[in-house]
Amino acid sequence: MTTLVTGATGNTGRHVVAELVRRGENVRALTRDPAAAAGRLPAGVELVAGTHTAPAGLDAALEGVSRLHITVTAGLAEVGPELVKRAVDAGVGRITVVWGGWVGPAEQAVAESGVEWTRLEPQEFMSNTLLWAESIRTEGVVREPYDLPSALVHEADIAAVAAVALLEDGHAGRAYNLTGPEALTPSERIALLSRAARRDIAFVPITHEQAVARLMATGVPRADAEYVVGWYASPTEDSTTVVDTVEQVTGRPARTFAQWVTEHAERFQAA
Repeated sequence: MTTLVTGATGNTGRHVVAELVRRGENVRALTRDPAAAAGRLPAGVELVAGTHTAPAGLDAALEGVSRLHITVTAGLAEVGPELVKRAVDAGVGRITVVWGGWVGPAEQAVAESGVEWTRLEPQEFMSNTLLWAESIRTEGVVREPYDLPSALVHEADIAAVAAVALLEDGHAGRAYNLTGPEALTPSERIALLSRAARRDIAFVPITHEQAVARLMATGVPRADAEYVVGWYASPTEDSTTVVDTVEQVTGRPARTFAQWVTEHAERFQAA
């Protein structure tokens, strides 16, 4: 059987591809640029051009696919139901979906698809820490408005849970809240980064409005920027409470932030 992974070079998608390949599965990777993806994904993966935000062009990509992995990204809310319908019509019998932070149209369409589905509800990705990389490399500082805990989860653990749900029975109709093994504040994360980068890194508080303006400067609409910064200002109980779902599903403990830092330490070191 073949599994189609959308967003195959993204933060979670590439890990899903790698985990499925490690398990000996046939994987078809959907990517906007197959040539560029060839050097980033394991050998043996079938690369197909396309994007899940344009499902009308995915009939060929879905041909012969029995399992589908979706990561909800910007633009999928409007077309998610069409993507799911085309997948089911093509013969897909099992779907995993990484939510976009809430149950929106794409997630709801998966739940109402009539096939086996599992929704993955990860809390903050450890890879969000990469947003600090440039200021750490160039200035040795991190600027954030709040210093509140977050139960960060490793992207590879999200992928490991996805692989189990795609390949094994017993996970249909489940929604899995996913966290790492500890809730850490930005200051605590910075301390771990400092040791890995072998340099002092300072935490510099900024205002709520400065954080919103920083996001807007990258093209994010004000409403979305306010939502993101507001999430950090008042985190939900789920986002700060550690759960052992990763271990329960995969049979091994969730990866720590210290492990993630070791894997990415060179990206925070000064030139």
